[in-house]
This record gives sequence, structure tokens and C-alpha cells, in this order.
Amino acid sequence: MNIVVYCSSQAGLEEKYQQLAHDLGTWIGQNGHTLLYGGSNAGLMHITASAVHEAGGHVTGVIPAMFKHRLDPVCDDAIHTANLGDRKQYMIEHGDVFVVMPGGIGTLDEWMSTLAVMTIGNDDPRPVIVANIDGLYDATIQQLADMTRTPFARGKNLARTLVATTASDLITTLNTLTSH
Repeated sequence: MNIVVYCSSQAGLEEKYQQLAHDLGTWIGQNGHTLLYGGSNAGLMHITASAVHEAGGHVTGVIPAMFKHRLDPVCDDAIHTANLGDRKQYMIEHGDVFVVMPGGIGTLDEWMSTLAVMTIGNDDPRPVIVANIDGLYDATIQQLADMTRTPFARGKNLARTLVATTASDLITTLNTLTSH
């Protein structure tokens, strides 16, 4: 199963975020899944990928040309794309489960783009799990909930976003989703 992880490449983040990335990566590796991520050798991206690799999982980095110098050496496979849009498209097309970890504008963009594609696909069953640590994504989650009550959004697929508020919640949700 391809677990797509969207997250920060920012270095020096608080320990709780680093531990979350490590726990997720360890779970992916121990359960024999493939990590599909942005391919960067920095921040939460690298921590997650390193943990997958150390736990015996498969690591596939999807790296745009502008970041090829930052390709993570723990990648078992590297998919080279022309740009960030192509990277996003590849990950959305090849993901089975999507995990949104703490991150910035790029992470939000990947999350929203994934939901947009799922909305167009109508009955796309793939889950999106948001690691909403310390309420980082509270406003975005509320905005999505608000949109489902309007005629402008298709709530069925926006509701594919599942929220985990701790590392334990995230792992429990993943166990539930992948046990079928």
C-alpha cells in the first residue's frame, strides 16, 4: 500500500513534530507499506523517510527538478518530475492513503489538491488523515466543515478527511484503515 505523506521540509522543528514523523515512518515500515513523499532530505520529510527505511519499509521520493539536489539518500526509488505540480499529480495518482502532517503552505496545497481530485472522482474511497497536532489545522478543518453545508462543495468527498490529534490517534486510524 502506498502511504502518501505531505509534510514540512523545515529543519529544526520542535521534538513533538519530529517524534510524530518518526512514529509514522516506523509504522509504515513495520507494516510493509511504501512511503510516497516529496523526496527531500530535510525536516519532517527526511525524519519520516529515515524511520520507514530503518523499519524495513520501501521509500519512494517524488522530487521536482528544482529540488533534485535535495534528494533524500534513504530513497529506494526516486521519481523525477518537472515541477511541484507534476509531483503532486504523481502522488495523488499513486496514493492509497494520504497523511497530512504538520507543514506550511505547500502541505496545505497538497491536502486541498488531493481533496479537489477526489471530488472530481465522485466516489473516490481513499482516506485523507490529518495530524492536527496542537490544533494547527483547526481553522482549515472548520472551513471544510462549513463548505459542506453550502451548495459550493461536494461534502461527501470533503468528509474523507479524518482528523487525528495525537500520534497515537494517527496510528490507530491507520491500523483501522489498513486492516481490511
